[in-house]
Amino acid sequence: MAPRKKPETPPAARTSVSMADLARELGVSMTTISRALSDHYSIGPEMKSKVLKLAKKYNYQPNRLASALRKGKSKLLGIIVPYIEGRFFPSVVHGIETAASRAGYNVIICQSNEDAAQERRNVEALLSAQVAGIMVSLSRTTTSYQHFDKVQSRGLPLVFFDRSVEGENVNAVVLNDQEGALISTRHLLQQGCRRIAHLAGPQHLNIYKNRRQGYLDALREVGLPVEEELLVYTDMTQDEGAAAMRHWLALPNPPDGIFSGGDYCALGAMQEAARQGVRVPDDVAITGFSNEAFTVITEPTITTIDQRCEEMGQATVRLLLELIEASGTPFTPRQIVLRPELLIRDSSLRDARKTAGRRAAKAATR
Repeated sequence: MAPRKKPETPPAARTSVSMADLARELGVSMTTISRALSDHYSIGPEMKSKVLKLAKKYNYQPNRLASALRKGKSKLLGIIVPYIEGRFFPSVVHGIETAASRAGYNVIICQSNEDAAQERRNVEALLSAQVAGIMVSLSRTTTSYQHFDKVQSRGLPLVFFDRSVEGENVNAVVLNDQEGALISTRHLLQQGCRRIAHLAGPQHLNIYKNRRQGYLDALREVGLPVEEELLVYTDMTQDEGAAAMRHWLALPNPPDGIFSGGDYCALGAMQEAARQGVRVPDDVAITGFSNEAFTVITEPTITTIDQRCEEMGQATVRLLLELIEASGTPFTPRQIVLRPELLIRDSSLRDARKTAGRRAAKAATR
């Protein structure tokens, strides 16, 4: 006896109805269904009526993403970030998602995990997903940019943010890192520091190169020499900040101020100072960069540079959408530069502490 064939579930009993279900019930091709739903001229009014009536009966919802991918167009934007932790990149991504959603786009987020090879795989994945445009912040280990040539050769809009490829023919949204470093180092000078060290990041990345330059500019403004023993190059980790502080405290003449190119490195330096009984800011004033969330709960709180994260994310989307809309027409590459803000806190406030102390002592004698 032949096995009984399992009865097919009627479309109405399924949680969702596909175009194939409609085509099967009407005995026509999926192409006919698709054209009828899009009011194509090649489908007669009688067939269009049948298709629309059946679609309404089963509450058919078209898969707009699949349709967009078939047409080579989508309402998807791709993002590649080094990592999603801390405050900076999550805040930038939040700004991107907010602006993209307002414009009717969704986003696909990829992490390179600071690995150039992973970044290349991210690019391939986003190209396969047929995104409408890509936004990238380079990984710390990226030194070659050939994988972005494929993006541009396809005519796909590409915008860098924060960590960008250098050059005039690049669309990018960045912070004025040089200015941020300049005002941070000037602040240390205003607090009376005259032997200021710098925790520098990888110099092949524009952000850290520009921060180092701002530090150098501030020293030159007041005629202070640049002492190589006061510059330590790191990957901006907490442990490296601590190691740099051990190196500096072992010098015959340790620094009295430190400008760090990142908050994690500044935190490591500050913790090592505490372990060695060095007072912050009285013995050494410290400033960081990025305004990470922990900078307001450390003891002392950390002076830092705010990078306008959400504003950066929204500006990146606006620039990308301009490129999408200008598709096929000449578009002069643009670099949008945001202004940094110095957030002064306890780790660097020498003069303010002394003033407050004098006021308290005077009040106590009254």
